Amino acid sequence: MQDEVQQYYGNKVRARVCGICIVDERILLINHTGITKTNFWSPPGGGLNFEEPAEAGVKREFLEETGLQIEVGDFLFACEFINPPLHAIELFFQVQPLTPTLRTGGDPETGSPSIIREVKYKSWAEVANIPHNELHGIFRFTDHPAEIGRLRGFFKL
Repeated sequence: MQDEVQQYYGNKVRARVCGICIVDERILLINHTGITKTNFWSPPGGGLNFEEPAEAGVKREFLEETGLQIEVGDFLFACEFINPPLHAIELFFQVQPLTPTLRTGGDPETGSPSIIREVKYKSWAEVANIPHNELHGIFRFTDHPAEIGRLRGFFKL
């Protein structure tokens, strides 16, 4: 983990909102740098702002990170990730894109490091071939990546 990622996000509990966006049997994932020693692929999402409703936060994060305007659907599941110095509670929602143009965005939070490397719709076969240590931990709770939209409950990563 890069020192600046650890410094900015570490040693505090971070509430995150994320979206599962599936189009034509492909899931939208973001490749982050600085979180692991190699690639780290996860669904789009990020920190929830004070007094920001969760659905508004998901819409903002998708626009910032992917350029997509989305419709937020059902709440799917929650995750807790604790690996000091990082601690995050993540709320995952089903989302549908309202606009087709995808772009690689960034993290506009003041002082935060730029950690987004690539934004891409990946087929289930592509996701299945990503090493577990380079993929968001929620995928370990499925027998096949396509099942991620069916997960419900609270998961400890």
